[in-house]
Amino acid sequence: MWESIFRWRRRSPRIKTFYYEALSASQDGWHEGEDDSVPFIKYLLGTIFAAYKDFEDRFALIETKRTALETVRLATQNKIGRFTKQDIRALCPSLSLSSVEGTLRKLVASGELEREGSGKNTCYYRVK
Repeated sequence: MWESIFRWRRRSPRIKTFYYEALSASQDGWHEGEDDSVPFIKYLLGTIFAAYKDFEDRFALIETKRTALETVRLATQNKIGRFTKQDIRALCPSLSLSSVEGTLRKLVASGELEREGSGKNTCYYRVK
């Protein structure tokens, strides 16, 4: 679980800002003995909650037995904006990289996804 929390924290630069704001707010008045740990505890609980939601979303993908196509399709439906095959791979740990790649090719061929770039700069986005 902690790995998921820290991975989630790395994803967004805004999270780093929230962290330092919560830390600063909890230290205000420290020299006078009037510091308040509540802002940092709220931040920490929010981070744990977000990690739990991330875990819950991932578990929903593997909860029932699905084909690779169904699993990747469901994972792409939960993505907003552009995403890479590594993003989908992280959401579908039960699938091999070649299965994810093949399924993404099928979804592009069917018109459900659009592909941009090539090589390491390849990204996808939903059309339908």
